[in-house]
Amino acid sequence: MKIIGLAGTNGSGKDTVGLMLAKRYKFLFIPSSGMLRDEARRRNLPVEREVLRDISAQWRRESGLGVLIDKSVELFKKQSNKYTGLVIASLRNPGEVDRVHELGGKVVWIDADPKIRYERIYFRRRTDEDNKTFEQFLAEEQAEMQHSGDEATLNMSAVKNKADIFLTNDGNDIEAFQDAAELALGHRSTIS
Repeated sequence: MKIIGLAGTNGSGKDTVGLMLAKRYKFLFIPSSGMLRDEARRRNLPVEREVLRDISAQWRRESGLGVLIDKSVELFKKQSNKYTGLVIASLRNPGEVDRVHELGGKVVWIDADPKIRYERIYFRRRTDEDNKTFEQFLAEEQAEMQHSGDEATLNMSAVKNKADIFLTNDGNDIEAFQDAAELALGHRSTIS
């Protein structure tokens, strides 16, 4: 099984890369945030970043640091005959990177200028969780980048330190960014 983990800052383009791999290479694309949002709704909790962080930490404490990767692999195995690989976004704990590596996969870190990322999120607003000021956006990001709590909490700085491939997405040309990501991934024989 080919497996790619996508990590990076909010609004950097993780979904763009995941969708490219799904379209061009028939990868199953699983955004882990979707699993967490579904769980928040199931629990009748507000779909907010803090709630999603709490749920993911709880799952890691109960089932191991790589639980979101394992849940994604289970979904892939149920339909593996339809797909050539699995791409998972967004890794936010170093245990998730370790699990992708244990499975023989690669992790991609994607970043972009904070103002560009904020504009992307503001204009695509999927839910009320995306209705934040720029200052709130930066504060939430800082909380996710710096580790606080036990090993099950978010630690995106450690995720970045363990990534294999680094991409910058400061432009507005989605197709050009997808082509650059494809080149970076293909060069390492990750996707083909």
